Amino acid sequence: MDARHPPTHEPAALPMLIAQVSDLHVCAPGQLANGVVDTNAMARAGLRAVAALQPRPDALLLSGDLVEAGGAASYAHLLELLAPIDLPLYPVAGNHDEREALAEAFGGRAGPHTARLPGFWQYAASLGPLRLLVLDTVVPRQGHGALCARRLDWLDQRLAEDATPTVVAMHHPPFATGIGHMDAMGLLDGAEALEAIVRRHGQVQAILCGHLHRGIQVRFGGTVASVCPSTAHQIALNLLQSSADGYVMEPPAFQLHLWHGGRLVSHTVPIGDFGGTQPFA
Repeated sequence: MDARHPPTHEPAALPMLIAQVSDLHVCAPGQLANGVVDTNAMARAGLRAVAALQPRPDALLLSGDLVEAGGAASYAHLLELLAPIDLPLYPVAGNHDEREALAEAFGGRAGPHTARLPGFWQYAASLGPLRLLVLDTVVPRQGHGALCARRLDWLDQRLAEDATPTVVAMHHPPFATGIGHMDAMGLLDGAEALEAIVRRHGQVQAILCGHLHRGIQVRFGGTVASVCPSTAHQIALNLLQSSADGYVMEPPAFQLHLWHGGRLVSHTVPIGDFGGTQPFA
């Protein structure tokens, strides 16, 4: 039986709503990312949009690059921005983050979790009808990501011990996108092994990622791997492999993942004032 598509005669699973924000790149107060982008103001706007959601999400997933340059001052400012969010927080480490500083900042603020892998920001969490497994793809002081044997074995063990419908979260997407300069600093080690593990465990509903600053989806290991846009700037959509890197100020966005009727349904939500809902004539 495919755990992603239960028979229709089984009772429907309880609904669950996960909000995902990614690549906030929060700076110390008064600083701009790249000397240009006011990521702090944009993060504040994005988190206000999440806080205003109705129905209220059950959890907030922060899928990496939470700060621009690591350091205690940046994480302290991030926690100030997160203060109005009265939700369990599930942070993921990105290549701009520092594991130790992130762990210290979220030591008393992260949502309930278990099975933390020593030496990594990698853990499991129960979200009611869903299970969340957070992977650490960080290679210290490098832009690209990797999953070593220890991190992959941890995932295999967690999936083998519990068949609950599961969402896997990680920063670096485990697939090539065609955006050449970003693929060059993608998940450069462990993607094939990850795909084999996910394929063996049919309860994986989705792999939720960040890093690419765009909304992207692909089939992966018998499930769906998805990238959440940034709350700030987006990576320029240039699918020519020889293209130069760059970013654009396209609308920022976040994602909502609704567990409903035994399926995970994902929505991308632009951040901004668009005049509210208007009735059809």
